[in-house]
Amino acid sequence: MTHGDATPDPQDAPPVPTHGVGPWPGGPDAWPDDPRYDRELLAEGDRRNVVDPYRYWTMDAIVADLDARRHPFHVAIENWQHDLNIGSIVRSANAFLAAEVHIIGKRRWNRRGAMVTDRYQHVRHHEDVAAFVEWAQGEDLPVLAIDNVDGSVPVDRAELPEACVLLFGQEGPGLSPEALAAATGVVEITQYGSTRSINAASAAAVVMYEWCRRWA
Repeated sequence: MTHGDATPDPQDAPPVPTHGVGPWPGGPDAWPDDPRYDRELLAEGDRRNVVDPYRYWTMDAIVADLDARRHPFHVAIENWQHDLNIGSIVRSANAFLAAEVHIIGKRRWNRRGAMVTDRYQHVRHHEDVAAFVEWAQGEDLPVLAIDNVDGSVPVDRAELPEACVLLFGQEGPGLSPEALAAATGVVEITQYGSTRSINAASAAAVVMYEWCRRWA
């Protein structure tokens, strides 16, 4: 047998998708008569990372349904160093159904960690902390800074208003002095190991979950 006739190694084959659904059973004659459904997805299947009730729906229909029941908390992130955690924070904001995500500082952010969830999550940009604070005051939303600085209150004992903004800093430097000064309160996550801080995206997920545990 020549090299060209060698049998392909099964391990070299691309993985078969294990999530999602195939074409709608029964073909076009069985398709639902509902404008929320995407006819291309009905024909080809839906391999997106969405919950089952949204299978075959158009993206616009999914966003509209989410908009009808979003939670009243917002998430804000300072973006002075193009932090790679921002994408993951956006993904968690989608999972916990935040009203909106606010990017403060650089307009561009790494979307890789969002895993396309930014298509379903509203994201707003603010040039600097002053512009963000002006927006929050206009919406009558208290800003809670999440940082382990002197005077911060552990999240399990802190007040988390139903309508508020959870403000997160970057990996390493944390929140800027301007952001901390603008906050109406500062919250920290209790830790038990040797490191001073946890990953920014992990911290955001913890606090968002705590908000949902109380209010959702």
